[in-house]
Amino acid sequence: MSHVHLPPSWQLSERLATPESAWLDRRRLLASLGLAAAGLALGGDLLATTGCFREPSPADILRPALGARFAGRFPAPRNPAYGLGDDRAPTPEIIAGKENNFYEFTIDKWAVWELAMPWARRHGVDPWTIEVAGLVERPARLDLDDLFTRFPLEERLYRFRCVERWGMQVPWTGFPLARLIDHCRPLGAARWVRFVCFDHPDTLPGQASRPYFPWPYFEALRLDEARHPLAFAALGIYGHALPMQHGAPWRLVLPWKYGYKGPKAVVRIEFTAARPPTFWNTVAANEYGFYSNVDPGRPHPRWTQRSETDIGTGEMRPTLRYNGYPEVAALYRGDEV
Repeated sequence: MSHVHLPPSWQLSERLATPESAWLDRRRLLASLGLAAAGLALGGDLLATTGCFREPSPADILRPALGARFAGRFPAPRNPAYGLGDDRAPTPEIIAGKENNFYEFTIDKWAVWELAMPWARRHGVDPWTIEVAGLVERPARLDLDDLFTRFPLEERLYRFRCVERWGMQVPWTGFPLARLIDHCRPLGAARWVRFVCFDHPDTLPGQASRPYFPWPYFEALRLDEARHPLAFAALGIYGHALPMQHGAPWRLVLPWKYGYKGPKAVVRIEFTAARPPTFWNTVAANEYGFYSNVDPGRPHPRWTQRSETDIGTGEMRPTLRYNGYPEVAALYRGDEV
């Protein structure tokens, strides 16, 4: 019996898996259209030389915020252990790139890219520093070279679920968050991990227009949650570095939790003994719990959580507990909010 392998429920079967040749053909097609990392970095401004507005191309919308730097790190090998687990297909990149929640820019999820793209071009995300502090043996200041070179990159297909009742399927590139945590060597007293995001009230329109929010954005996880194999530090998406609207230059992806638990553009990691507050739980505790695990049985005052809509296909489907990742259930009693 020790040789019997029972694959996890989310693992994609060979019957349903996209053939590697088809995936690579898609990437070659994107490259021919100017959507590969280097090509994206050369996309033009929204204003033509005549000064007239033109419709942005996919290259404009999906351009990596890092430009061509680190383009040689993509595409990363796909980890076959992390698939979608059913008949879902990856969401088309242009759709995933045009529907985002990123309140530092705007509360209009369909307009985030329009503000994020010129912000990244004007202000940039390179250089970027991540401060590691708190109950840790190795307090440090990490940069992008640390993130891109210290930890082997891989690609994973993950389901993504927003509390606003929509979902998508995304190929992320990055590394397990546990590797970064282990590199920092938390002390024995550390029980929680706090993440703080970038803060530019003079240049980020969402921060400037909503000064009553407790900026900068902050999130937190229990240390064992952060070390779970599914917790992912994402540096790229769809085979290239992150566009600004996805949280460049790096963000967290926690596929069993609602999307707002995955902070974007992180600049600080802090290890603590006491549970830190989180942004949305501070703003509206009646709507946003600390744990925020996907749960069809837990009502929300504005959006039913019993079903979700796929933004790529329009298909409505029942919500799965933990977004279809039951292996995380061992982390919880089941009544966490």
